[in-house]
Formats: sequence, structure tokens, C-alpha cells
Amino acid sequence: MSEFSENLIPRIPLPAPLLKGEVSLEEAVSRRRSRRGFKATPLTLEQVAQVLWAAQGITSPEGLRAAPSAGALYALDLYVAVGGREAGGLAAGVYHYEPQRHALEPTLKGDVRPTLARLTVGQTFLAEAPLALVITAEYERISQRYGDRAPRYVHMEVGHAAQNVYLQAEALGLGTVVVGSFQDEAVSQALSLPAQHRPLYIMPVGHSAAT
Repeated sequence: MSEFSENLIPRIPLPAPLLKGEVSLEEAVSRRRSRRGFKATPLTLEQVAQVLWAAQGITSPEGLRAAPSAGALYALDLYVAVGGREAGGLAAGVYHYEPQRHALEPTLKGDVRPTLARLTVGQTFLAEAPLALVITAEYERISQRYGDRAPRYVHMEVGHAAQNVYLQAEALGLGTVVVGSFQDEAVSQALSLPAQHRPLYIMPVGHSAAT
């Protein structure tokens, strides 16, 4: 049981996602870059919600999601690590995104971003961005149907989700970058992840400091 759960902090409903923005898909694609510098400007809860929805949000009455998945089995889970009141007023901690409810479940208290920076070969910008999105995979959801090809399909899926985050960030005037160099087990322990949720990507999200 998580520290948050023990203290009976309820899940947090997120604002409904926007389905039409001010930046076209073509503009977002042309602007897409990896951003490694972030301003101290906080994110709104609407921005946090929009990024999470773009990665794994429900987009149909049947429960299909924003990113494709082999057999619509959806091997991915999203966790967000935030500092105190820097991301939509959320308390410092780790939260699990629940696509079906479009809500955040608090799972761990405290700001783990500095720890993530240390565990990613000193990529200090992870501690500077208001939010660090951690994408994890549960391979067993896919392997039950696809056997040995499951890892390939999972890795395709995480690429789809990450590109959605890139494009949504650009459309919101934000920046992000995929971080794949980290100590897997140590990151899992720092976030108190379930044993079956293996971290694949860490993506800081914030207002880019690049000019």
C-alpha cells in the first residue's frame, strides 16, 4: 500500500481534454524537437491532463486509446512525478494515471525528481521540469496473446505514446525529451512501482528554456 493510500488521499479527477487546439498537426510536427532546458513556470492542471490524455487517454466509447496497441491490449502505464505545487497545484509526489477515469491516483509522497536525475546519468534537467512522466510496460498483457513477439510490440507501443507526448507538448507551447538511459531497478524502487511495471521512458515536461 502506498504512503498516499495509507493517508486516504483520494484520486484526483482531471479536466476534460480539448479535442481541438490552436496549433495544427502539421505545425506541431514541424516544431517537434527534444528540449532539455526548462523554466520555473508552473504547469496548469489542464496542461497536465492534456499531455496524459494524448499519451494514453480514452478516445472512443469502446475504450480505445490515443496511442495504438497490439490487439488493443494496452501494455503501458503512466506515472507522473511532480514537485510541490509546480504541476497543476499537485502536492509533491508520484501519481498513477487512470485512463478509464481520466484521473490521477496518488501513490507516493515526496519529490523524487532529484533522485530520477541522479539515476539517469546526471541528466539534471529532470529535476528542473515541473513534471517527469514515466512510461512503464507490463509485458505480460501482450505476451499472453503474442508470445515471443510481445517485447517488439510493447516497444512499438511506447514509441507511439511518446511521440504523442512530443506533439501534444509542442501544441501546448511546452517541451519534452525522451530519456532512456537510467538504472531500471533503482528507478522502479524510487517510484515504488509494482513489480510487473517496468520503466521504459522518462519524459520531463515543462516550459522550454530554449530560445
